[in-house]
Amino acid sequence: MKHSEEFLRLVNDSKSRIREVTVEQTRERIDADPSVKLIDVREDNEWQAGHVAGAVHLGKGIIERDIEEKVPDKSTELILYCGGGYRSALVADVLQQMGYINVFSMAGGWKAWKESGAPTTLV
Repeated sequence: MKHSEEFLRLVNDSKSRIREVTVEQTRERIDADPSVKLIDVREDNEWQAGHVAGAVHLGKGIIERDIEEKVPDKSTELILYCGGGYRSALVADVLQQMGYINVFSMAGGWKAWKESGAPTTLV
């Protein structure tokens, strides 16, 4: 997907303040600690077409509104993913501004997860 210059500028600015993890690191973190929350921030139609097995769906359009109800403990480890790692970086930045202290964006997103052969739920 081709992204606009301004969108990429926003993403790169967010990435300067957040932490990223690889698919492998994500899987290791989830295996080591079942309390880690893997959150899919993609659109509803993207989620419905397939997602990471065990992930929770809180789309980018609603996560700021709903995150405190779903994850009230702001020290919970959150790993966010989207289609390619751009939107999740933006969301990670916002959640940190909301006081979440253990937030990561999964580099490469859904695309990298599928390419790795990791478990998915395909519709």
